[in-house]
Amino acid sequence: MNLSFFDQFSSPCLLGIPLILLSMLFPALLLPSPGSRWITNRLATLQSWCIDLITKQLMTPLNKSGHKWALILTSLMILLLSINLLGLLPYTFTPTTQLSMNMALAFPLWLATLLTGLRNQPSASLGHLLPEGTPTPLIPALVLIETISLLIRPLALGVRLTANLTAGHLLIQVISTASAALLSIMPTISILTTIILLLLTILEVAVA
Repeated sequence: MNLSFFDQFSSPCLLGIPLILLSMLFPALLLPSPGSRWITNRLATLQSWCIDLITKQLMTPLNKSGHKWALILTSLMILLLSINLLGLLPYTFTPTTQLSMNMALAFPLWLATLLTGLRNQPSASLGHLLPEGTPTPLIPALVLIETISLLIRPLALGVRLTANLTAGHLLIQVISTASAALLSIMPTISILTTIILLLLTILEVAVA
C-alpha cells in the first residue's frame, strides 16, 4: 500500500517512453499565441498582464545591464508556476518533483550567474568568500568554507525544493486516502480530515 503512494512521482510512460518532456511542454500549449492585433481576447490580455507583472517584479532590483536576463528568468518563472499549479490537479504528474529536472534547471543558471559575476565584477564576487572583519588566522578556513558553500548551493537548493514538493504531494494523497476511508466509518472525523486537506491544498498552492 505504501508503494502506491509514491507512484504519482514516477514519470508516466507510453510504450516504454517517458512522457516527462510532454508534461513540460503541455503548459506552453495552454498559453494563447499572440495575434496580429494589440489585444486579441481576455485570455491574451490576462497573459500579457501576468508576464509584465512577473518581469517587473524580477527586474526592478537590477540595473539596466541586468535586464538582458528578463526573457530567460520570466520564461523560467512562468514554466515553473504553470507545471507546479497543474501538478496539484488530480491524476496529473509534476515534473518538478524529480531531482533530475530541478538540477538540470539549477546548475546551468547557477553557473551562468557565477561566471557572469566573475567576469563583470571579479573583486566583488571574490569578496563574498571572505566576510568583512574576519580575524587573520581564520581567513583560510573561512575562504574554504564559503567556497564549498558556494559550490554545493545548487545541489542543496534543488534537493530542498524537491523535498518540499514531494512531501506536500505525499501528504495530500495520504490525507485524501484517509478521508475517503473514514467516510463510511466515522463521518465526523472524515469531515475534519477533509478540512485539513483543504488547508493543506491552499498551502501547496502557495508553495507552487
